[in-house]
Formats: sequence, C-alpha cells, structure tokens
Amino acid sequence: MSAPSRLEVALDGRGYQIVVGEDLLDDLGAQVPLPLHARRALLVTQAPLVAHGHVARVLDGLRIAGLDVRVHEVPDGEVAKSPTVLADLWEACAAWPLGRDDLIVAVGGGVVGDLAGFVAATWMRGVALLQVPTTLLAMVDASIGGKTGINLAAGKNLVGAFHQPVAVAADPTVLATLPERLRIEGSAEIVKAALIADVTLLERIERDPDGIRHGDALLLHALILRAAAIKARVVASDEREAGERAHLNLGHTYGHVLETLTGYGTFLHGEAVSVGLVVALEVGVELGITPEPVVRRTRACLEAVGLPTAVPVLARDAVHATMARDKKARDGVRMVLLEDLASPTLVPVSPAVLDTVLDRLEVPAR
Repeated sequence: MSAPSRLEVALDGRGYQIVVGEDLLDDLGAQVPLPLHARRALLVTQAPLVAHGHVARVLDGLRIAGLDVRVHEVPDGEVAKSPTVLADLWEACAAWPLGRDDLIVAVGGGVVGDLAGFVAATWMRGVALLQVPTTLLAMVDASIGGKTGINLAAGKNLVGAFHQPVAVAADPTVLATLPERLRIEGSAEIVKAALIADVTLLERIERDPDGIRHGDALLLHALILRAAAIKARVVASDEREAGERAHLNLGHTYGHVLETLTGYGTFLHGEAVSVGLVVALEVGVELGITPEPVVRRTRACLEAVGLPTAVPVLARDAVHATMARDKKARDGVRMVLLEDLASPTLVPVSPAVLDTVLDRLEVPAR
C-alpha cells in the first residue's frame, strides 16, 4: 500500500491522528499507534462487516501487533445504541476480563463508534479506544472528536460521554462494498462541513456528485481528508462544545427530531441531517439571517448527490417536545443557522418561527 494521509487532532496531551489510506485495514497494527501496555482488544462490530471480510482484515493486523482479540457483534442499525446492548458489552468486558490497559476497537459506522466509544468511556472508568470507521459518514464525522452515546425512547444520544480515541483509521476502499444509499447518506455530513467552513469543498461536491454515488476512490479520499480536517480543527479549538463546536450541529437539531419521531432507521442519520439542513436554512431565511440563494444552492447540491430534501408531516406537539430535549437547548431551542456560506451562528428559535417554516415546507406522505 502507498503511504496513508495523516491529519492531527491537536488536543493538549490527548492528541491523535486520523489516518486515511487505501488498504489501510491490511496493515493496521503498523500504521496506527496502539496502547503500549494493551494485551487484549474487544472488537465491536456488526454482521455485515464480518461477512464482507473487513473484520478479518482488522483482526489479522491487531493479532500481528501482539493483541489477543475477541469479536462482539451487535445488532444492525440504531437499535444497537440501547441500554440493553450496552449492558451486554459491559458483561462481555467483565467475563473476559478486559483490563484498564487494554483496548476497545470500533469497526463499523457511526452506531458502532458511538456505542463502543461509550463502553470505552465507562469500562474501568475509561479504556483506550481505536475507531475504525467503515462508512463515509463515520469517516468524516462520527469517529472524530470523542462524542459517544446511546439512545433512549425519549431521544437520540441523550446518554453519553466525551472520550477521545487513540487514533482513527479510515480505509476508503471499504466504501466500495457499501450499498449506494449508505455512501449517499454520508455525503450529508460533507455538505454540512462545507456549508459551515469550506466553500471550495462545496464546489468539489457540486462538480462531481455522481462520483460519491459510484464510490470513486480518489474523489472520496479527497473529500474525507478535507471534511475530516474541518472537524479536527473545530474539535481541537472546542473539545466539549462550549462554543464553536456547536456549529457542527448544523442540520442536526431537526434531523434528530426526524430520526426520533419516525423510528430510528426510517431515515438514516445522514438523510435526516439533509432534511434538517433544509429546515435550518429556511428558518434562517424566515429570521432574515440566511440569504435565499444559499438555500437554493444547498438544496440543489443535496438533491444532486441523491439526498432527501422533502420535510415529512410530523405531529407538531411531538416535534416541539423532542426539540426541547436537544442538548443545545438553553432557555428554549437554539439552532445553528447560516449568515452566509462558511458563516454559521447559533440562534434562539421560537416555536412560532419553527411552525411557520414547517407549515411552508411539510409535504404529506403519498
């Protein structure tokens, strides 16, 4: 394999690398720094990753590095991020036992990364975590920055912790094995990153939206690096979301509502974020903050990639109640809006303003 690309997440005393390279999984132990004293590694993953052979590649690399590795499969989809699955993983750690110097490895998409990350944050009050993202969304967003969490019926990621990994290892060749829908959903987080920080990245997507659909390896490598660099910079400046990091939630406030109220899995996370981007930008227009050409351009970009932009009809009381539980809510709902491309701002939004926008946007199901 050629030398992988490397980005640094510059956190004082806890910095780590994001390593991006084709066929990286085949040389993981040599290319990614592992904890010096680790003897055991619990690898958390899902059945499709085992079936495609990706888990076997990671296992080989970890075992060559001298680790005793066990694999624990969790269910597919958001249902894996449940207290029940979490408890099963704690029991697996206890039965082995996994020690404080050992390692948890997340091989999968954002669901696996969030769940395994929360296990790592809480087992023995914190053990090392290696993120090996296998979806586009996880490579550019979910695996970076240390956010972990599980879902409750009341909302997404309501229980969680910040727990930075020792490294993030992203192999773009894995993306060719994904269904097209999963590649497309991940592009929502790339569009979001472009909207808040990088107009050149947005232009790159606009020039070749079909490249994402078809899994163009060179294009995806470039997009992953550019989007991951945005998140790495923001995380380094605001690890615990006291300020600028909240901007990464553009599209997520309504997106999380959509996921919660339609049942996790009806909308994939990136699909919900895509719809949430439309809602957020239209709220900005309603408040006189966002220029209308920004909304039109964003809609066109999302639709060109194949992401949804139609807002379904939801029970309005449930929308407001779910949004009020959002982690950014302080004395009412706050949403990330755009004053212009690459110019995000966090703004209080009243229920009346949101209702006006949703009345205009909602499309009844056929």
